[in-house]
Amino acid sequence: MDLMELREQIDDIDKQIVELYERRMDISKRVAEYKIENGKKVFDKEREKQKLQSVKSMTHNEFNRYGIEELFEQIMAMSRKLQYQMLTEKGSLGRLPFIGVDSLEKKDARIVFPGAEGAYTQEAMRQYFGKDVNNFHVETFRDAMIAIDEGSADYAVLPIENSTAGIVSEIYDMLVEFENYIVGEQIIKIEHCLMAAPGTEIEDIKTIYSHPQSLMQSAKYLQEHVSWKQISMNNNAFAAKKVAEDNDKTQAAIASAYAAEAYGLEILERGVNHSNSNSTRFIIVANQKIFLQNAKKVSICFEVPHESGSLYQMLSHFIYNNLNMNKIESRPIVGRNWEYRFFIDFDGNLADSAVKNALRGLRDEARNMKVLGNY
Repeated sequence: MDLMELREQIDDIDKQIVELYERRMDISKRVAEYKIENGKKVFDKEREKQKLQSVKSMTHNEFNRYGIEELFEQIMAMSRKLQYQMLTEKGSLGRLPFIGVDSLEKKDARIVFPGAEGAYTQEAMRQYFGKDVNNFHVETFRDAMIAIDEGSADYAVLPIENSTAGIVSEIYDMLVEFENYIVGEQIIKIEHCLMAAPGTEIEDIKTIYSHPQSLMQSAKYLQEHVSWKQISMNNNAFAAKKVAEDNDKTQAAIASAYAAEAYGLEILERGVNHSNSNSTRFIIVANQKIFLQNAKKVSICFEVPHESGSLYQMLSHFIYNNLNMNKIESRPIVGRNWEYRFFIDFDGNLADSAVKNALRGLRDEARNMKVLGNY
């Protein structure tokens, strides 16, 4: 046979495969109708395992066994997604426990931010809520989370990601730990300044105080001053406050220009962070399951079985529902070595049918799926 004849045979087989696939999906619709009428779950893990073992046993070599397993995993996944879609259309998905609102109540709200006066979190708060908002500050991220969890504050402002230093992993972990939810975000440009007590010369400095991420972001500048001792602080504003209170010309802080103004420090160098495009994303967190009607981003997290292809299967729900996933992060699960929790941001609104469809599939197939917010 020449190549053209072989290709014609493949085309004929492919035509049969398409016809059989469509027949299978038609039957899947009938299966979905039965499950809707009888209140049965779409995902039957044991049934799928048995099916995979059955079709693999029909093959004649190891290569084909792997291929058939992968093929039927995809076929069954498409069947499930069709069934989830039908459940959405029939209104059988159930309601997500989130309430859509036209706007956040900012007028009489009480806002908490971690750090001290002059912290970047305070600047983010002012940009999002306005300068005259009722607010107070606490020492740590956890203190801020506890404040809204207990109701002493309505909203917390927390840093979650920096464009050069990456994620604030502690915040990700606490979004799982606490029943608090993201309702907004604010991005601000970061310009770190070297500051010290008035009259200080750069030659006087021996010790630098700042947050670990700020020290990391200023690494190139600090390499020019290798003799300086670097001391980490919980917050840049705490660093500025310490330098101001000690009034010691051998000390300096790396923080915002706003912090220098707040504590009466003199700025010796501006822009010591090496990236001109350095920005930090802050999230606005509340203890209520609410979302703005015009929200455009959904954040979720979930765990997956420690099995080959499990993450791929979860991500396929975004592909099938034509949802744009714009971020994925992983965090280790405490007490379970080499297992991870995945955090995903994607475009959409909880009222959208495509989002509902994807979340239904993830809720059935992933472990401990949680919607972290829509904002």
